[in-house]
Amino acid sequence: MSLLRTMPVEQSMRETEEGGHRLRRDLSALDLTVFGVGVIVGTGIFVLTGRVAKGYAGPAVGISFVLAAIVCGLAGLCYAEFASTVPVAGSAYTFSYATLGEFPAWIIGWDLILEMALGAAVVAVGWSGYAASLLDSMGLHLPSSLAGENANFNIPAVLIVLAVTGLLVLGIKISSRVNAIVVAIKIAVILMVIVAGLFFVKGVNYHHFIPPAHSTPTVQGLKAPLMQVIFGITPVSFGWLGIFSAVAIVFFAFIGFDIVATAAEEARHPQRDLPIGILGSLVICTMLYVAVSLVVVGMQNYTQLSEAAPLADAFKAVGHPIFATIISIGALAGLTTVVLILLLGQSRVFFAMSRDGLLPSWLAAVHPRFGTPYRSTILMGVVVAVMAGLIPLSALAELVNIGTLFAFVVVSAGVVILRRTRPDLPRSFRTPLVPLVPILSVLACLFVMLNLPVETWLRFVVWMVIGAGIYFLYGRRHSRLGAESVSS
Repeated sequence: MSLLRTMPVEQSMRETEEGGHRLRRDLSALDLTVFGVGVIVGTGIFVLTGRVAKGYAGPAVGISFVLAAIVCGLAGLCYAEFASTVPVAGSAYTFSYATLGEFPAWIIGWDLILEMALGAAVVAVGWSGYAASLLDSMGLHLPSSLAGENANFNIPAVLIVLAVTGLLVLGIKISSRVNAIVVAIKIAVILMVIVAGLFFVKGVNYHHFIPPAHSTPTVQGLKAPLMQVIFGITPVSFGWLGIFSAVAIVFFAFIGFDIVATAAEEARHPQRDLPIGILGSLVICTMLYVAVSLVVVGMQNYTQLSEAAPLADAFKAVGHPIFATIISIGALAGLTTVVLILLLGQSRVFFAMSRDGLLPSWLAAVHPRFGTPYRSTILMGVVVAVMAGLIPLSALAELVNIGTLFAFVVVSAGVVILRRTRPDLPRSFRTPLVPLVPILSVLACLFVMLNLPVETWLRFVVWMVIGAGIYFLYGRRHSRLGAESVSS
């Protein structure tokens, strides 16, 4: 039963006030919302729109974004209740520890490490590609061996990760200010894309809005969605099955609102500010995604969209390359904030797990001057920098999706469990229609997971097995909660 021992909510709250482990509360509801927008608006809007429209959904890519937003919205309502009830760093890891037990919490924490570290590395590689393209347009050519996804050692990707890591060590407030400035830049660029692009939209490009389904080599074998394999459906692109497959991919574009919950200990009024940050950022980004996707597929036929830089290349196609340069600058700004906040969330989860003894406790030290978990931040920053520098990671991006969806399932189930086990806890935000909304959230997340490729599931299982091994070799024996139960 030691595997299922739970961390009482009150104990989690007390630990946030311990000397040497106390984070500085500097974030407002606006800061949290901007953090959410900063991490959500990035790869999805600047890159995935073209890939998904061209290979899976056609002009109906906007429907895929809406469906993904609904899935995230259901999970977001559950996150909002948990984050306001248990305002402790660690997000889904901490919530799981309070409801499901230590081993499930470890698995979720290990899952979040995969999600955020791999996500940050993937985005840093994308940042490198845009940086190389922008420098090239200025007459400064970087060899392909040193920049871009196929680089032998990706120097720009390493530099952006290390720069962001240094910023995070200096303090959460300065990080939030830099994030706010960069987010303002990329939102301005996105609004420019929407407004300027409307002048080049052609109605013929929306026909057929949902193209007829047909089989393609890109969704065969291990690349086929698991659901289509299980039910013996011939793997297809386009049609409604293609739209559902696209949902599983564009889901990557919404990853981020859950990271707002990892900053719970640094919010001034977490019970009020966290729900605003989580749900507010999700609503804003959904509107931006749908508008941009509709404009881009209206500007250029979906079969001709670029998969690397669909927004910029769409303007080149209509004879306005100056807009392409501006979009590249916006993409660099957008991807910078994504790396920043993924590393922020990663370091907070690592910090929470170390404070609980499941990882080495020396990593939970807080800087006496800056009030940040500097050791875990530096360690994970170096790990992500090495990954971004050496490994072409775009093929593994779907691992980030399955890891996030798995966390959403656990959090949604945890809301129902905590309502029954601790009905006495004060809840400043309550998920509506419990247990209906959490059940719908679980089912929706599982449905999206089933639309991910078989190879993604295999990689995820391998990662989870490795995590379980580390827990039994180290975490279980060094658990702070376990030591306290033995001494009592």
